[in-house]
Parts: sequence; C-alpha cells; structure tokens
Amino acid sequence: MTTGPLIYLDNAATSWPKPPGVQEAMERAMREAAANPGRGSHEMAVKASRVLFEGRKALARLFKIANPNDIAFMLNTTHALNQAIQGLLKPGDHVITTALEHNSVRRPLEALKLKLGIQVTYVPVGADGIINPLDVKAAITPLTKLIAVTHSSNLLGTIAPIGEIGSIARAAGVTMLVDAAQSAGVLAIDVEGMNIDLLAFPGHKGLMGPQGTGGLYIRPELDLEPLMHGGTGSRSELPVQPSTRPDRYEAGTPNTVGIAGLTEGVRFVLGETVQRIHARELEMTRELMLGLMEIPGVSLLGPGPEQERTAIVAFTMEGIDPSELAFILDRQFGIAVRSGFHCTPLGHACAGTTETGAVRASPGYFTEKSEIVSMIRAVREIGETMRA
Repeated sequence: MTTGPLIYLDNAATSWPKPPGVQEAMERAMREAAANPGRGSHEMAVKASRVLFEGRKALARLFKIANPNDIAFMLNTTHALNQAIQGLLKPGDHVITTALEHNSVRRPLEALKLKLGIQVTYVPVGADGIINPLDVKAAITPLTKLIAVTHSSNLLGTIAPIGEIGSIARAAGVTMLVDAAQSAGVLAIDVEGMNIDLLAFPGHKGLMGPQGTGGLYIRPELDLEPLMHGGTGSRSELPVQPSTRPDRYEAGTPNTVGIAGLTEGVRFVLGETVQRIHARELEMTRELMLGLMEIPGVSLLGPGPEQERTAIVAFTMEGIDPSELAFILDRQFGIAVRSGFHCTPLGHACAGTTETGAVRASPGYFTEKSEIVSMIRAVREIGETMRA
C-alpha cells in the first residue's frame, strides 16, 4: 500500500480539496448561526436565516436568476431532480430525455411510467456523446410536457447544446429541466438566456461546497407539487404546504451549516470565474488524455482532446477489468479514481462498454500537472506489468 500523498482524481463525484474558506464558514455557522432559520425571532435564528438568504443571493448571481427565492435548497442533485420530475408530471404526460442521463433522471422517469403511465422518449446518442438538438425537436408530440437534459455527461464529458435545446423547448411550450451535476461552477449558466425552466445542481462538486447540499431553480411561472410536506416556519396555521417560495419546497429543518459552506464555495467560484476554472480543468484533462492515448491497450471514451468538454476522462485498458485497474491505482499508487458504470447504463451502451464499465478520472481546479504525470506513469506501468 502506498504511503505517499493522495492524488485525488474523482472530482466528478465530489470535488476535493475545498477552498479553505468553506470549512471556516461552516465552523463559524456552527458557532454563531446553528439555530433553526425561520422558526424563531431570536438573534441566532435570524443569523441562520441570513445564512440561507446569502446563499441564495450568491447562487442567483452565478446562474443569472432574477429572484433568489426561486431557488430551493435540496440535499443534492438527485433530490432536486426528483422534486422537479415528480412535482411536474401528471398521468399521460410525455417526456423527452437522452441516452446520456444519470439514473437520477432515468429512474424517477421509469418509476412514473409504472405509477402514472407517462411516456418517455430517449433520444439516441452516438459514441461521441454529441446530442443533436434536431433529434430533440423531432421527438416533441402534443403530449410532451418536459425535456430533461444533462448539461454534461458524467461518463463522456460531452457538453450539451443547452441554449439550442432550450430555444426549441420554449418555442414548443415545453418545460426544460437541466441536470447541472457536472456543469454548475464549471460552465457558464444563464437560466434566462438558455431558456432553462428548472435547474438542478449539486453543492459538493463544481460549487466547492460540502456534501448534503444542492438546489433547484424553479421558474416563477411554474408551480410544482412539493416532494415533501411538513414544517416550514411560515403559515403554520395552514393544513397544507404554503405557496410561498422557497418555503413550499423546503419542508423541515435545513442544513444551515452545510449551506454556509456552499455559499463560501460559490463565492470562490464567482471570484475565480467559471471561465478560469473551466480553462484550468480542461488543460489538465487534455494533458491526461494525450498521455493515456500513448499507452498501448488504452481506449478513451467520448470526444477527443481537441474538443470542448468537462474534466472527465473515462477509459478502458485491454486485458484488465476497470475495477481491478482502479483498485491497483488506489492501493499501489495512491491515486483515487472511480470504476464501474457511473450510474449511467445507457451512456455505457452509447460508448460500447456495457459489459465492462470504465475507469473514470476527473481532474479538478486544484489538480497539479505533476499529479497528471503520475497518473499517466502509473497506468503505463500497470499496462507493462500486464503484458510482461
């Protein structure tokens, strides 16, 4: 087992390390704002409420959202996607999505097929992971209620033409849901300019916050059925969930301490800018791809290094199972990557890796070039050992 410093290349799952201010903000919130927000008028409760509002303001600035109260805090992207999908769809509705979607989109849709009889069309995607907006347009029917698209594939790293698809959806009067699990904090997102009606995002990835945080932007004209009903601290006299935002979608005590950390992460992103973050991650990604391409037996998934993409490099190596390769990288070289099917079996069908899965290495903003060199060297050494 290696005793050296960890080389962390699993940022597509959770970013690490976090900016120093994130931990400091969480510790400060625990000391000074640990009461229930919206549930009392004493000083600590007011401070807790302020933590949440500052978080909404920072997120609204990042995503170009006019009213911060149109952002509901969620536990993660999965929670947000379920609120969007289950809160919108009714029996007989038709949904268009793609073959690149994460199970956090596919499984709620498949569950509603069984429960409500909704119809789902999966737009096919080739091995390059490129989504053709015209294929989305051609799939629209009079019953289409929702178009759900991942902004960037968590397997192939491809970036969807969200603006074009959003224009198609808006022209057809169809609601547009974007899964920003791999793009929030890394790619520019403008909910108005891109015609995004629902935006689900995580706090623990590109926004540099802690796990257990995320959110859902809901266009003002949309009213979703709340996923959960319960205490809100407002309109407690009502027997039903209030219509006031964001209370309608935030039943129960929120993760105030986590949201304090998320807010600091978003402020870091705003200060660095998504353009600089993406450029840095893309530089490391291309270095990794070019190095892996020179190793005999290694096959990369998705578009080539010359194309625009997010910082995801999925690959296989001839003669070794991806899970074994990832295990060796961890135990012998101290390199953290992910192997398996990455919760996107349809994506693996597109890539031709349904039987094997793949290894996924995902650099982050704090990844150093020396770490990329170490990763390439380790994969080459494993390959040479296998062939010896």
